[in-house]
Amino acid sequence: MATTTTNLGAGSEDRVMATAQQILKSLNTPKEVREDMLLIFSSFDNRLSNITDLVNENSDATGGRFEAAEKVILRWDTSSSSSNADASRHSLPWEDSPDEAAEYLSAVDEILQLVVDMSIRSDNEIMDRAETAIQMAMSRLEDEFRLILIRNTVPLDLERLYGSIRRVSLSFAANEGEIGEEFESFGEVDSVRGCFHDRGPSFGDDLCMDLINPDAVMELKEIAERMINAGYEKECVQAYSNVRRDALDECLVILGVEKLSIEEVQKIEWKALDEKMKKWIQAVKITVRVLLNGEKRLCDQIFSGSNSIKEICFNETAKGCVMQLLNFGEAVAIGNRSSEKLFRILDMYDVLADALLEFEMMFTDEYMCTEAKGVLDGLGDAAKGTFLEFENAVKNEASKKPMQNGEIHPLTRYVMNYVKLLVDYSQTLNSLLESDEDEADGLQSEDGDLETVTPFAKRLLLLISSLESNLEEKSKLYEDGALHCIFLMNNNLYIVQKVKDSELRKLLGDNWVRKRRGSIRQYATSYLRACWTKALYCLKDEGIGGSSNNASKVALKERFKSFNACFEDIYRIQTGWRVPDPQLREELRISISEKVLPAYRSFMGRFGNQLESGRHAGKYIKYTPDDLENYLLDLFEGKPLVLQHMRRKST
Repeated sequence: MATTTTNLGAGSEDRVMATAQQILKSLNTPKEVREDMLLIFSSFDNRLSNITDLVNENSDATGGRFEAAEKVILRWDTSSSSSNADASRHSLPWEDSPDEAAEYLSAVDEILQLVVDMSIRSDNEIMDRAETAIQMAMSRLEDEFRLILIRNTVPLDLERLYGSIRRVSLSFAANEGEIGEEFESFGEVDSVRGCFHDRGPSFGDDLCMDLINPDAVMELKEIAERMINAGYEKECVQAYSNVRRDALDECLVILGVEKLSIEEVQKIEWKALDEKMKKWIQAVKITVRVLLNGEKRLCDQIFSGSNSIKEICFNETAKGCVMQLLNFGEAVAIGNRSSEKLFRILDMYDVLADALLEFEMMFTDEYMCTEAKGVLDGLGDAAKGTFLEFENAVKNEASKKPMQNGEIHPLTRYVMNYVKLLVDYSQTLNSLLESDEDEADGLQSEDGDLETVTPFAKRLLLLISSLESNLEEKSKLYEDGALHCIFLMNNNLYIVQKVKDSELRKLLGDNWVRKRRGSIRQYATSYLRACWTKALYCLKDEGIGGSSNNASKVALKERFKSFNACFEDIYRIQTGWRVPDPQLREELRISISEKVLPAYRSFMGRFGNQLESGRHAGKYIKYTPDDLENYLLDLFEGKPLVLQHMRRKST
């Protein structure tokens, strides 16, 4: 075949040469085949006779670049055949050798680029060396990546966290006294100290903490980019996840969260479990607000070049600590139900409900969100079931020993302080109890319209109605009808005051409060009738044999003696009774005075002069109206007194 010569000018000749070079390069053929192709090209056009020299020059230059990069990588490889001193020098921490680290990364980039550009693939020997160099480099980078993560992990700063916490405590007070076993375990029961239900920490919106020293993030990002470009993303993700998973586990330890099985959790005594539940609630808040948000931000920074990798990395890193928290939540949800646990369970439910919203935005792994939703549903069922069991316990509490002085029963204090705290969870309880509204069938609203009453308010109406019925039964334990009324007055007033002075009033309504106040007035009327009717009968005119001038002195003496005996008996007994509310106590005294004192004054005015002129008048007319008025001030103080041998207190 004749060689063709075409005169197209220098520019065209350059373009022909470049095109031929590109063809050879893209074909990526072995050296022998490439030489044959060069001969074929030159036979077509004598201008291509120089291409052999050009390609060989390019090949030599590429080989030189590769060898220079390979030398850097081998120099850093502590397992290579270099001297121990040299190896030791290049095993210094990455951060302490920034220039050499930059040189190493450049060498990695060089080899990767040569492989990507296919500049060395035509030479099998160099290609094998390149793959070996890349493996060495990736192993070294993986180790450095791991060490940088470990050395630059920032410990969880609890002091700073706690400085950002606003603590919310709810007061829960109860009184000493006999109460059923169902109610004994909820906190301290003390007349001086209150019981406090701590709702846990509330964090500021600007809470943000670095989990890794910010100066190290760029170094980690640079290493991650090389490993991903080399196809070692799996190893990079694994190295990151292992280190950060351990760091998150350590954070949970610092927060007081232990790794416990479900069986171990269910064997824990309540006081210890309560502390663990409080720590769990706090840990979930910190994990979501600080740890997971920080971890998500860190993954976004280090693996910014690949959405899929940073999502996988975050999911793998966070899964362990989240599952540990969820396992404890599940153990609580399926544990024994008792009234003292309700507030903690509701707190756990609320904090996990908030966390679930964050999980759904953070995790692309649906498994995590599904698990969290399952535990949340379990806690909801536990809270609802515990509340319903509390209702039954109130209804069936059957202590048979009456309060000696008609005082407020411990059950009343317990239940009303309990439900007062529950109001803070109205929104949660409304959502949980919404599906159980059939339980309120037959319930009558004081306002006559149950459709506008929330599910939680309906349950409260039922609960307080059960409490009132139970108190009515307990009042029957009193043989004294007057003390029966005092007991019901004290307890019903306590219920009304707890409702009136709290958010309970909005739930139960003003009509409910007015109706209970009416009941208290009826009990007061019944008390006066049961207690003072006999004394007032002694001051009537019937049966004394005539008018004020000729009444039988014997009958008068008997009437005054009977009245004195009645009054002294009432005084002796009822000074030991207790009405703790000062306003009710004063109103009762006024009601007694309005009934007794006018009748006594009138009786003395009509008949007293017939006895005062006789011998031993003081034996029968022992008290003036003012004496009685003063003595009435001693009633209902809970301090039994005796009027024996006491005469005319006013003098």
